[in-house]
Parts: sequence; structure tokens; C-alpha cells
Amino acid sequence: MHSKNPSAKKRLRFVLAGLTVFVILILAFGIAAWLQKDRQPAFLRASVSLESPLEGGVSCNAQSSLNVPTQITKIGTDYFIVDCYHNQILTSPDLNRPLNEWLVMTDQICCGHTIAGDGTVYLADDTENNRILVFEKKEGRFLLTQTFEQIGIRPHYVVYDETEGRFYALSSMTGELYVFSRPKQDRTVVLEKILSVPELDQFYVRSFTLDGDSIYFVSGNSNILRADKNDLTVLERFPVPPEIAGMVQLTRIQDYFYITVSTDLYGNQDAATLLRVSDLANLAEGRWEEIYSLFVGGGTPYYISSFDGHYYMTEHRIPGHSIWQFDVNQNRLTDIRTIFP
Repeated sequence: MHSKNPSAKKRLRFVLAGLTVFVILILAFGIAAWLQKDRQPAFLRASVSLESPLEGGVSCNAQSSLNVPTQITKIGTDYFIVDCYHNQILTSPDLNRPLNEWLVMTDQICCGHTIAGDGTVYLADDTENNRILVFEKKEGRFLLTQTFEQIGIRPHYVVYDETEGRFYALSSMTGELYVFSRPKQDRTVVLEKILSVPELDQFYVRSFTLDGDSIYFVSGNSNILRADKNDLTVLERFPVPPEIAGMVQLTRIQDYFYITVSTDLYGNQDAATLLRVSDLANLAEGRWEEIYSLFVGGGTPYYISSFDGHYYMTEHRIPGHSIWQFDVNQNRLTDIRTIFP
């Protein structure tokens, strides 16, 4: 006489099979999550708050000259020079102080290019370390308080957008734009989101320009792109010829776009120049105005900035690595002179 119920055995086998599949799935998802832990989005793991902030703005600059200055700017009442190849950012409350009296805000960077601030925090790109550094100013000293790791490849340009209260930082080799913000009444910076322009991936793009609801990306793939600031949807493309394809920056001054060029499409720095054009569509036809001769020329002009009623342009590849100051009156360049020759 058989006491076992065949249908009950089938149900038991079904339940056991279901449990086995469930356990396998759980293990599979766990293993996948473990394997993907290093591929998490940067905003989930990038920020590191330093337990002991590093103090800067204490020691005077020990260098007798600048070595590839990439940016000069003013944030609040302080002036800053990014001294790229000396791996430091200098600061001073007085633009006219001799270089050896400027203070070293930080030397915790490798070939940084820019710095931006909102009056409370300051963000600087640490280009060769793929980081963004965050500083605060307390009692006249600058403290490195946060770092954001794995910010694309060679983050190259950071800007503070006063209208949005956000910082934008460009990964120069991936077409990614990292958007940072600082909640009100808080000194901690957060990474809100990462936007991208897929067609710029693997092209060297040195900067972007905020212009209302648009962002212009200088030529890295033989086109200047105008994109929507909210999602980086490309709105317009402006083709450029090979001789000016290695652009550094585009700046709108009065009725012209001023464009600094580092190299041609093939990386030749002999093509470095400064030009301006009233309509970006003219570039494809080779119609622009060369104005680098007004600055002597022969070097590599880099970023242009504006403060204290003047414009400034950094330059390298010539003796002294000059920083230029100039004015623009009714589209005419005047009072051109060098500072920190």
C-alpha cells in the first residue's frame, strides 16, 4: 500500500524549483551589483568631504614667472591666476602686486585650468587628476574641503552661472557637462546631474560659453555647437575650417564673437591666433577678422575674462607667458597692454 500522494510530490518539486530559481536570481543580482560598484554614476559616490581641510593662501608664490597661465579672474574682492604648468592657483586682493607677493591658494592640482566661485565656495578643475576641488574662504585663508573624483576625462573648464545658482564643469574628452549646486545656507556642494553631447565624445573640447538658455561648445569636432542649456540638445552647428578647428574659447563682446585658437585640426600650434566674427556662420566660408597681431602674436592665446571694467587674456608659448589687459569701445580694441610679462 502506497501512502505518498503523487500530486503532493509534484507540488513540492515545483515549490523547490521556484525557490532555487529565486535564490539563483538573488545571487546573480548580487554578483552583478558587486561587479558594477566601480561603474556607479559619479553623483552617487564622487564627493569626498575632507575631515581635515587643507589650508591655502598662506605661503607666497615662489615662482619668478608664470608657466602657461590659463586663466585670470576675479571672484568677490579676490583675484586669481591659474598657473597651469606650475600646478598651482595664485590669489591676491590686489591685481597690481608683484607675482612673488601673490599667495598660493592651492598646489593640490595637476595642470588645472580654471576656477569659479559664488562668494561662498570656489570650484577648480584638477585636470590631470580628473577631479573637481571645492574650497571655502575663512579668515583670509582658503580651505580645500571637498573633492569630486572621476569627473570624466581631463575636466578643463568650470563656470558659475549666477542666474541658475549652479556650477558647470566640462570633461574635455567625453562631451560630459557636470552640474553642481550648493543648497542655500549650506557650504556643501552636491553634484546634481551629468549632461552630455554624445557627438563630442573622444574629441578635445577646451571650453563652453553660457549664453542665456544656450551653451556654445567650441570646435573639437570641426563644428561649434549651440545646445540647449537644460538638456544639451544640439540646436545649431557651425562648421569651421581645419586651420582654426583647435579652438580654446568663444566670448561674445559687443557685436562680435571673439575666438581664441590653440591649434589647427591636426594639433599644430603654429596656427594659434585670436580672431573675431560677427556671425558664426561666416567661419565656414573663411570670413573672419584676425586680430592677434594687435597683441604682437606668436604665442598661444587662451582664456578671455572680464572684470574691473577691462578684458583680460592669458597667453603662453612666448617668453614671459604674458597676461594681456585690453578694452573694447564700440567694437574697437584699445589700451592693450601686458601685465605679469
